[in-house]
Amino acid sequence: MPFVTTRDGVEIFFKDWGPKDAQPIMFHHGWPLSSDDWDAQLLFFVQKGFRVVAHDRRGHGRSSQVSDGHDMDHYAADAFAVVEHLDLKNAVHIGHSTGGGEVARYVARHGEPAGRVAKAVLVSAVPPLMVKTDANPEGLPLEVFDGFRAALAANRAQFYVDVPAGPFYGFNREGAKVSQGVIDNWWRQGMIGSAKAHYEGIKAFSETDQTEDLKAISVPTLVLHGDDDQIVPYKDAALKSIELLKNGTLKIYPGYPHGMLTTHPEVLNADLLAFIKG
Repeated sequence: MPFVTTRDGVEIFFKDWGPKDAQPIMFHHGWPLSSDDWDAQLLFFVQKGFRVVAHDRRGHGRSSQVSDGHDMDHYAADAFAVVEHLDLKNAVHIGHSTGGGEVARYVARHGEPAGRVAKAVLVSAVPPLMVKTDANPEGLPLEVFDGFRAALAANRAQFYVDVPAGPFYGFNREGAKVSQGVIDNWWRQGMIGSAKAHYEGIKAFSETDQTEDLKAISVPTLVLHGDDDQIVPYKDAALKSIELLKNGTLKIYPGYPHGMLTTHPEVLNADLLAFIKG
């Protein structure tokens, strides 16, 4: 299995499909999932002739279940380790949810300084800041994230059923077309990972202020969000992010949920392709 070892000794699992001389697209998954969450995009873009790369974040999927480093700085550095190992250049980085935060920090701290990134995409992404603070009064109260931690600690297996069966994919909405396979696949990906990594990752995705990351990004950046996102409210994320980006484009999808890459791949894939080729 393909792994790269980071500077602090963590083995990061990655997928690398398609022609090695093609333009690379690197995908960054959300919490508490793995690179498998990008199946619909990986297959689509490799068939379009791109080189597609996706990795499992530390403590997630098949990567090492290490005790430490479950924060945005390490997430971005681990992504850079994969990029350097594969020598990816002119790459497009696409991140979903927590992976969007990872992309923002990666591009700002590593990708642009190293001259390795061409474009970025933030999908249902957590930046600039999820939690409510004095400077971010519209954010979600800390008690919301404390509730996530409590549910995870009490019964992670059940929590990882309740999230995809409910708000993540909008399956709790009247008239929603529920897919048991999608729910089971979310559960499968989550349960492979480390409870400690997932527990500490809640702080990483909710309390990391990425205002300066967004301001530092100069490459073309596409911001995509559903207006029925029950996990990351678009008004607190996408609408604020687009104001901070130097070269951003915003698209809001009416009625789409947080997991819209899975529920509406034909729409999202087409829009991603148009942006990458544009």
